Amino acid sequence: MRKPAMTRLAGTLAAIPMCAMLSGVVTSPAFAQTSPSPVLNNQLNLGEIFSGQTLNVQTVSDGVTASTVAQANGVSVGVTNADATATSYQDNQGKVYGQTVVDVGDNAGAASAVRSTAAGNSASLSASNGTISAFAVQTNSAEVTARGQVEAANAEAKDLTVSTLAMGNTAGVNLDNGSAGLRLSQNTRANTLADGGAVVQYVSGTSAVTSTTTGNNINIQGGNQSAARAITDQANTAQVTQASKFTAYGNSYLTATTATATGNNLSATNEGPLMDLTSNQWNTSYVRGQAEGSSYQFGAAQTQAYAAGNASQVNNVGAELVLDNLQTNSGGGVEATASFQGNDGYDAVTTATAMGNAVTGYVCARCNGRMTVTNNQTNSADIGAKSSTTITSSGRQVTGVSTAIGNNASFNVSAPN
Repeated sequence: MRKPAMTRLAGTLAAIPMCAMLSGVVTSPAFAQTSPSPVLNNQLNLGEIFSGQTLNVQTVSDGVTASTVAQANGVSVGVTNADATATSYQDNQGKVYGQTVVDVGDNAGAASAVRSTAAGNSASLSASNGTISAFAVQTNSAEVTARGQVEAANAEAKDLTVSTLAMGNTAGVNLDNGSAGLRLSQNTRANTLADGGAVVQYVSGTSAVTSTTTGNNINIQGGNQSAARAITDQANTAQVTQASKFTAYGNSYLTATTATATGNNLSATNEGPLMDLTSNQWNTSYVRGQAEGSSYQFGAAQTQAYAAGNASQVNNVGAELVLDNLQTNSGGGVEATASFQGNDGYDAVTTATAMGNAVTGYVCARCNGRMTVTNNQTNSADIGAKSSTTITSSGRQVTGVSTAIGNNASFNVSAPN
């Protein structure tokens, strides 16, 4: 069995100078002679972090807004018309819990939004017209849980959004005409859960109820002729990584119930001359996405469950994409279950998708783009997907999709629309 990614990195982190990672990346001459600003961040959390709120309302006209955030460690480093070097160590050993409950007696109004977010470690890096060089390590060893619930069994709502997000470790990088040299390492050992749902008598507009869970998450976004070189390592050895949502409606117009669970997730999108990424993802956690919806009468109802051990999406709308991708999924397995039940209505779509390892790469052909890819994927865990739809009286169109894949890779060179 392959050792966790953090162990694999120990002998190589210091061996790669940041200047070497940035070689070939063009920076603005105006900043070439400026000494980068050094930032050193060390964060250790040992205590329990809890954030919760309950809203009890009878009738409102405009809507209800509730936002709950629980986070153990957070850091943000940004440069504008300047350069910086950042070294960051974040370690969370305390449980993190965020919960939002909204009770509605009669009417939730025109538009309501309920958001719950829980994160162990969070890091944000950005560069606008400058360069950022960063080395960041995130370690989470305590449970992270987010719950969001709307109780309106005898009430009505027009538009409703319920969003629940739980992440063991998360790092975001944003570039605007900037360049970056990155070494990002994430390790989570504890369970991550996003749960909840909605019970509403009547939805006259749109209801979107979503649950998203990732053990480790990295997002890199570059625009306006940016460039990046990055080495990322993600290891998820938690027992369970789960996203679940449950909805029940008496009468609904448009509804979507979605649960997305990923052991390790990497998303990198750039617009500029270069995206050069080396990624290692290692998951042994049981990953489960569960979405269950019901509506006695319905217009259009979508229920979607997605679960993946490791997932990478790497795109560059520019001259070159270089991707070295390594994904290993083993241990507890990956499972996605989606179900919908209704009495009578029009359209119902139920989708369940489960993957051990998934990677996509894209480069722009219109930009004379070139893609260089090395891909290695290994799955030794059970992968299961189940979709179930029950209409007890009548409907117009009923669609069910169930997909289970061990390893999936897709690489494309094409022109954007």
